[in-house]
Amino acid sequence: MSRAALLVLADGRFPAGGHAHSGGAEAAVKAGRIRDAAGLEEFCRGRLHTAGLVAAALAAAAAAGCDPLALDEAADARTPVPALRLTARRLGRQMMRAARATWPSAELDALAAARPRGAHQPVVLGLAARSAGLAPLDAAHAAAYESISGPATAAVRLLSLDPFDATAVLARLAAPLDQVAEQAVEAARRVPLEGTGALPAASAPLLDITAEQHAAWPVRLFAS
Repeated sequence: MSRAALLVLADGRFPAGGHAHSGGAEAAVKAGRIRDAAGLEEFCRGRLHTAGLVAAALAAAAAAGCDPLALDEAADARTPVPALRLTARRLGRQMMRAARATWPSAELDALAAARPRGAHQPVVLGLAARSAGLAPLDAAHAAAYESISGPATAAVRLLSLDPFDATAVLARLAAPLDQVAEQAVEAARRVPLEGTGALPAASAPLLDITAEQHAAWPVRLFAS
């Protein structure tokens, strides 16, 4: 296991396409739910414990060697909104391209062949972590961090928010992020015996609703 590989995977400059997505922050800014660092922190905390937890558990399960196709179906069941399913698969396709170039593996090749239009991004991320020799907890941390780092970065551009303030938000969420990652790994450990129903299915209805609305905007800065 290489901690350097985890740094590469979690780096915002890893060419997996995440920079083009706000994780719902653009819609939240327009609606006035994010106006400053305090609003951003509230938004990110909620996202971490819902979408972030689900993504972290899927990634941990994939990194642990669970069937990625079953996990992809589980991800679909936990993503009821068409706009978010489309986004997850687009990001998964881009993550797959980056992962296969960086950490080639037969498992990545098999998933790419089975899901040519893209598997859900957290599943691909977890399989990429596995191919890089990382542990399920590493994959969970990477997925959970991505769930809040994207909105934080987007808020800097959308609000001209001080990047120091945005980074401080991420730092304040470090302890909750660790807890979410550990919770995700514990759920992933139960999958071999209990099936994918053991994975969390935390929902964020407002994120779902605004994702559909955002997808219909004629002009937007971010893809989602």
